[in-house]
Amino acid sequence: MQPIGVFDSGVGGLSVLRALRAALPHERFVYLADSANAPYGERGDAYVSARVHAIAHYLRERQHVKALVVACNTATAAAIHEMRSMHPDLPLVGLEPAVKPAIALTRTGHVGVIGTRGTLGSAKFCRLLASLADQAHFVLQPCDGLAHAIERSVVQPPDAAAESSGTGALCARYIHAMPAFGKAPGQIDTLVLGCTHYIFAAHELRALLGPDVRFVEAGAPVARQTGRLLEAAGLLHPPPGGAGSGQAAQEKDACADVLPMRLLSTGPAHALQAAAQRWLDFPASCCETVCVP
Repeated sequence: MQPIGVFDSGVGGLSVLRALRAALPHERFVYLADSANAPYGERGDAYVSARVHAIAHYLRERQHVKALVVACNTATAAAIHEMRSMHPDLPLVGLEPAVKPAIALTRTGHVGVIGTRGTLGSAKFCRLLASLADQAHFVLQPCDGLAHAIERSVVQPPDAAAESSGTGALCARYIHAMPAFGKAPGQIDTLVLGCTHYIFAAHELRALLGPDVRFVEAGAPVARQTGRLLEAAGLLHPPPGGAGSGQAAQEKDACADVLPMRLLSTGPAHALQAAAQRWLDFPASCCETVCVP
């Protein structure tokens, strides 16, 4: 069975992988973290685009993926149009900050968007905002270093003090730089998490903003769109026919059958292993280091 390819600059795309697995439980997945070149959000478009093309080539030629999810807002903004032209036969799904769903949720009409500088400053995102300008007031906040801090946090001891030391301080800095949050007129009542990493800082963000502010991220919409494209292309894998056949496979190879996926990193695998274990309960044996020139 051909897998679905999913990639990000680091571990943040695991949030999208989690949503994909929930929506498409009978599919296989290959996840690639380009950790040797992370973070993308503070690099130029030309560099990011080159990495996207190299990874797409690797996943097609070496992993034989049947579809590709670009689980990175920055990579989508930099290269998705070129990718569609170069791979017209491949179902492709990119990410963009979930501002459209946020419009449907906001009651005050004021929406905050946090993301990397590369995403929020991209021409693609600017066009999206311009098309929605009459539907809500958007406040943009670049969060330099936050994705990298979240990457670092996964290899620290999982106690609250250690985990929040860098991530929490950056979350506080950027949230305090924005206008007031709340339910009152003129306040921001909806926050778009415009980087796949940021959902893994939800605890720190919730502590700063309280229970009334809604968080919006792109994992579930991306998973639904991936399912639609696979179905339209006749590539959606059906549920297994026989009940009870999974037990023997589970005992034979947990990583291949219970967790039908591979987790790859272009850097040392320990960060991806730690993130997969902490956030998705995956065994470390599913992770390995690969070279993508």
